[in-house]
Amino acid sequence: MRIGILGSGQMADALGTQWRRAGHEVRTGGRSGGLREAAEFGTDAVLLALPYAAVAEVVGGLGEALRARALIDCTNPVGAGFRLLTAGGPAGAERIAAAAPDAHVVKAFNLCHVDVWRLTPPVFDGRPLAVPLCGDDPAALDVVRQLVRDLGCEPLNAGGLDRAGLVEATAALLIGLWVGEGADAQAIAPPLAHAAGY
Repeated sequence: MRIGILGSGQMADALGTQWRRAGHEVRTGGRSGGLREAAEFGTDAVLLALPYAAVAEVVGGLGEALRARALIDCTNPVGAGFRLLTAGGPAGAERIAAAAPDAHVVKAFNLCHVDVWRLTPPVFDGRPLAVPLCGDDPAALDVVRQLVRDLGCEPLNAGGLDRAGLVEATAALLIGLWVGEGADAQAIAPPLAHAAGY
């Protein structure tokens, strides 16, 4: 696949490196230059790996360069005190979709620290990491599912883009528990056999 990455920080580097290892062509552009070129290059997918505060303006300015692209949103609208910046309004991913109406936004890769995405593969206690995906376009979701599998992870269907706010709120909760409390946040979820009352 041809993947464009908007951003040149740690998430861009970690995911871009893994996708190159998997045999994909990747081009990165930062806020200082090359964003349009990266978006145009990413004919299969474009990863949005910029700070949340900048994303709506950036994607809004790219217009046609994002047309029909799978636009992967790994951002987290989390502010001071691990608070969700979008509480009471549209999810961050929905705001991105409104700013880039010709793209097919898929929420993914936002629940883990960058160091997790550097693992080859991210497997814990023999279990591959699961990555929830929210999106409305079946073809874009198929692309992102493949990119998840290329990392050695398992894609999970988390619903349409209207459920992206739940994934973003989960990120705010987990970050607060991990960073703010030093807690083992994974321990809040029982195994499936007990979670569903089987």
